[in-house]
Parts: sequence; C-alpha cells; structure tokens
Amino acid sequence: MTTYIELTAADGFCFPAYQALPAGPAKGAVVVLQEIFGLNAHIRAVADGFAQAGYLALAPSTFHRVKPGVEMGYTPEDIAAGVALKAQVEGLPALGVLRDIQATIDHAAASVASGKVAVVGYCWGGLLTWRAACLLDHIAAAVPYYGGGMTQPAEVARMPKVPVLAHFARQDASIPLEGVEAFRQAHPEVECHLYDASHGFNCDHRAAFNADAAALARQHTLDFISQNML
Repeated sequence: MTTYIELTAADGFCFPAYQALPAGPAKGAVVVLQEIFGLNAHIRAVADGFAQAGYLALAPSTFHRVKPGVEMGYTPEDIAAGVALKAQVEGLPALGVLRDIQATIDHAAASVASGKVAVVGYCWGGLLTWRAACLLDHIAAAVPYYGGGMTQPAEVARMPKVPVLAHFARQDASIPLEGVEAFRQAHPEVECHLYDASHGFNCDHRAAFNADAAALARQHTLDFISQNML
C-alpha cells in the first residue's frame, strides 16, 4: 500500500512524504532521500522496493522548502533545474532540510515496533544521508549511494554517529577516485564499496543504469540494514 502523508518539522514547517507499507509487520523503517529530481517515479520505486523487502519506507520531499511538487525526469533541462533547486536548499539557514529529514526519521521510528530506522539516499540524497549519519538522531544505519559532495574536505571532516555503508562508482565523473580514496582513508570505520559503473548506476530511468551493480549494491544495502537493526 502506498500513499502520501504530511509531516511537520520541529520549526512547524509541513512537507509531504511518500509512504510505502510492507505486506506484513515491518522489520523496521527506511527513509529514502531523493536525488535532485524530486519525488519522481524512480524514488517511489526505490521506496516500494524497501517495502517489498519488509520495511516501512518513507521518502520526504527535500525540495519542498523551496518548491513544492517537484517531479522531474533526467533530461539536460531537468538536471539544470535540479541543480538550481539543490543550490537553493543548500543555501537555507542552518539545519534547513535536515529538520525535515529528522521529522521523517522520528515519524518512522514511532511507526514501527522495533523503533529502528535506516536512511538511504542517492546522489544529493547520498550527501544528505551522510550528513544525517553525522548530525541527526534515532538512526540505526545509513547508506549513501554516490553522494555528491561527500568527498569534499568539509564533508570528510564530519564524523558519523552510526554505522555507514557507502557506495561509489569507478567511472563517476562527479566523484573522482582520488576523492573516494581520501574519504576511505579518513573514515576506516565506514564500509565502502566501489563498483565498475557510473554515477547514477542504481537508476533504471537513466542511461547510466547498471543492472549488475544495482543488484549487488541493493543486496549489500539490505544485508547492512538487517545487521544493524538486530
């Protein structure tokens, strides 16, 4: 069962989240953080996949503070629009969209018997997942996929409070391999996987989709989440 729900952040801001429910009792919850293309069909499908794996899945609209109802594809025009929206969100006052992510985590934790929540994000959502692991509360595990900006010095300087599994790609033009290596050296506590693929390899709506890498990363992710929800 899927639907949209409305959540409220600590500062009173209301925003929507896509919710996908498992067929039976939830093993825990997964908060899915979008790319720069909004709560589009791909992100909804990702949330549905976690629900099919037995988790309550929630995907908050992380653009809602600057523009409601964003749902885009992957054309060059969409990429330009998404980059601009991301810049607006990144320019918000301190905490900004992290308040919305915390509210989603808190709602998810209160909605499952175990109270355990994992955060999984893609591209910009991967960066937000890393920040969540370092700055937010009530998270059992975090899994950033090709987090754009994660290997920049300011982000590498952060320290995670929870177990982190990070997925990177060898042919990712957005995240040079030297940056990945610097991140790995700075964070030996983070489990890193490197795939023979390009940026966006998990998204079957993009030319960069790599079915083998996506399937392997999904299995690593499900195993990691399960281990950290025991």
